[in-house]
Amino acid sequence: MADNISLLAVFPDLTLAADAIDQLRSLGLSDDHMNVISGIPVTEAMLGRPNQWTNVPRIAGGGAALGFLAAVLLTFVTPYMYPQPIQVGTQATIPGPPTIVLLFELTMLGMLLSTFLGVFLDSYFPNYRPMEYVKEVSDGKIAIFFTCPKESKDKFTKAMTALGAEKVEVAEVDHL
Repeated sequence: MADNISLLAVFPDLTLAADAIDQLRSLGLSDDHMNVISGIPVTEAMLGRPNQWTNVPRIAGGGAALGFLAAVLLTFVTPYMYPQPIQVGTQATIPGPPTIVLLFELTMLGMLLSTFLGVFLDSYFPNYRPMEYVKEVSDGKIAIFFTCPKESKDKFTKAMTALGAEKVEVAEVDHL
């Protein structure tokens, strides 16, 4: 890692940043060595990057299954825990409409809570890793943070400048 240098290229437009990512790939950098810093939400498809893999859908599905299981236990097991089931008028021991509502609500509650937990854990919050901050990003610009070999610094700088980068510089740590 000692023979690599971190560069930061700032672009005024999303299209220019997407072209720069393609150029970085053609110069031999993989997506693991690039990080897009933006003040606006940017999807991977907008920049032509591979989709990020996440566990949130699996965690949400597991939470929904646990919520459904809790609802089934609550509606079908609880009435028979009494020595003699409570009879309300002519209703069955397990009435249909309230059972459907309870099954739905507890399933959704389990999915909601597990989705929140999954997103919370998947976003590494709280994050104790060092994060990059670029002041120009607050003004609506797009920054690309990438590492390249030290001997190729001039080649990468010229390539980014030719694609419309407002500035390409060695990345420094700014304390917030």
